[in-house]
Amino acid sequence: MKNHPQTALVHAPRKAPQYIDSIQPPIFRASTIIFNNTDALFNRHWSDDYDYSYGTHGTPTTFTLGDNIAQIEGGQYCLLAPSGLSAINLVNSCFLSHGDEVWVSDNIYEPNMEHLRNLEVRYGIDVKVYNPIDVNSFQPTSKAKLIWLEAAGSVTLEFPDLIGLIEKAQAHDILTALDNTWGAGLAFNAFDLNEAHLSVDVTVHALTKYPSGGGDILMGSVVTRDKKLHQQLFRMHALQGICVSGDDVAQVQRSLASMQIRYQNQSQSALQIKDWLKTQTEFSQVLHPADPESAGYKYWKSVCTTEQSAGLVSVIFKPEYTMHDIRYFCDALRLFKLGFSWGGPVSLVMLYNLKDMRQLENTHLQQGLLVRFCIGLEHPQDLIQDIQHALKQLHQHKNE
Repeated sequence: MKNHPQTALVHAPRKAPQYIDSIQPPIFRASTIIFNNTDALFNRHWSDDYDYSYGTHGTPTTFTLGDNIAQIEGGQYCLLAPSGLSAINLVNSCFLSHGDEVWVSDNIYEPNMEHLRNLEVRYGIDVKVYNPIDVNSFQPTSKAKLIWLEAAGSVTLEFPDLIGLIEKAQAHDILTALDNTWGAGLAFNAFDLNEAHLSVDVTVHALTKYPSGGGDILMGSVVTRDKKLHQQLFRMHALQGICVSGDDVAQVQRSLASMQIRYQNQSQSALQIKDWLKTQTEFSQVLHPADPESAGYKYWKSVCTTEQSAGLVSVIFKPEYTMHDIRYFCDALRLFKLGFSWGGPVSLVMLYNLKDMRQLENTHLQQGLLVRFCIGLEHPQDLIQDIQHALKQLHQHKNE
């Protein structure tokens, strides 16, 4: 039977063979997924490892990237989300209920804190704050359900006592969730931290950063080794309609092959820039996890098995520098662009007032305003000269 031309536009009479070998896997764009027959429809279940039933549940494109991210991080199961914060929110909404206690580090990613404070007000979640380099400050009660770990911490870059905190959490039957964006699954294995194979329960990763590498894709992931936890997360993932674009997934997948090379390059550049920053008299403190003077250095050294330590370094200006001065300094930078995030090709800078961000007394931090440098793929000497130029401009400004 010959179809009408209009029908032929919808049901093409010829189809090219579907599968070939290529460097990059094919991109599947799908909301509706066609079942071959009713047996395929009714003999499936949402908990299947590869549930091809609707686009939100996954396609070969999304499952391929998820499997690769899980492998990089040392996990078994991975869910993708539209952003790192969306992945964080998935964990919070999955595991926290009214009356539960959640512990967060004082240097936590600020949007996560904002989300938890919102849950505290609206749904009765009890948010507690601990010092990441002092296990004794983590004092869970019988209501404690979840602890957030961040290695290294946002902005001030302390590396926490991961082993001590996880051991204490496990002793109290508390789930451990690690924001693994800084380490990217490359600096350390969060699912195999020491000779005793100590492991976190869940990692969250902003794939926006190093896996994407281009500063142009928003995406997050949640990785586990435990199938029961994964299915809890997967169910919530489906109920919330969380999904990602196949085209975006393909872009991240394409960048994975170069991720370790880029991560190592930016790590080495950050170390070189960190050493130079320590010679400058304008700063009272230079913050970097791999620096022996860092408050969390011994914890970084005990967990990170390589010299890879991400491309972030922060400085605290001496107290005589005002916010107006720091803004002038940031505006004088040429190669460093003012913007959030990191892991892309372009170096970024951001300024912070820690008094507005921290709740506990942090005796390991000097007083003053903080600037965070996110090192890109430029030559480190050019970046040093850029900072040098901005400092010179700052001095001229203050002397006017």
